[in-house]
Amino acid sequence: MTDNIVGKNVGWKFLLLAFGTFAGICLEYAVIGLGYLAFGQIISFDGPHWQIIVHWIVTCLVWSGAAVLLVRLAKAKLGFDIFEKGAKMKPWQWCAVVLAIALSVVVSYFDWDMNFKFMAEFRSNGLPRFVFQYLYYFVETVMFLLIIVFGQKAFESWTKKPNIPWGGIVCGLTWGIGHIISRGFFDPVNGILSMVSGFMFGAVYLFVNRDIKKAWVVLLLMFAL
Repeated sequence: MTDNIVGKNVGWKFLLLAFGTFAGICLEYAVIGLGYLAFGQIISFDGPHWQIIVHWIVTCLVWSGAAVLLVRLAKAKLGFDIFEKGAKMKPWQWCAVVLAIALSVVVSYFDWDMNFKFMAEFRSNGLPRFVFQYLYYFVETVMFLLIIVFGQKAFESWTKKPNIPWGGIVCGLTWGIGHIISRGFFDPVNGILSMVSGFMFGAVYLFVNRDIKKAWVVLLLMFAL
C-alpha cells in the first residue's frame, strides 16, 4: 500500500514537471509582450529581421533557464538523472527511427507546399535570420523533449506499462495542441499535425531507449527538416 502511495505521489510530481515545462514554453508570450513594450508593436515574421532575431534570442534564454531549473529539480527532488545513458539500440529500433524521420520529412514536405521546411525557410529568411531561427528550434526541441521525458515517467509510475509512449501523448495534448495558435492565427491543421508529431516524438524517445542525447538529435531532425 505504501509503495503504491509513493508511486502515485512521484507520478504527480513528474506530471507537474511536464506541465511546468509546457508553462515554460508559454513564457514566449511574455517575451512577445516585452517586445511590444520595447518596440511599440507586436513582433511578427513580416517585421524587421533584427526584431524577430532579438525575440528568438530572448526566448531561447528564457527557455534555457527554465530547462536547467526543471532538470535540476528532477534530480534534486526526485533523484532522476535525465542524462543517464540508454541501453544499446537494436537494429529494429534504428530502422524505426529512420522510418520516423522519413515519415516526418514527407509530412512536412507536403505541409510546406511541396518544399522541404529548412530550404523554404532559408530562402525566405536569408542566412542571419535562418541561423537564429534554427537556434530557436534547437532549444524548442529541448523543451518539448522534457515534456515527453517527465510525462513518460509520470504515467509509467501509475500504469507500470513502460512500452506505451505516454510522454508523447502528454506532449501532443500540450505542446502539440498549442500550435493551433502558434502562427499568430487560428490554424487547426497546424495544431493537429503538431499533436500527431508529439505522439511520434514520444514513440521515438522509447525507440532510442530513453537516451536523452539521441532523442534530442532525432527529434530535432524530425522537427526542423
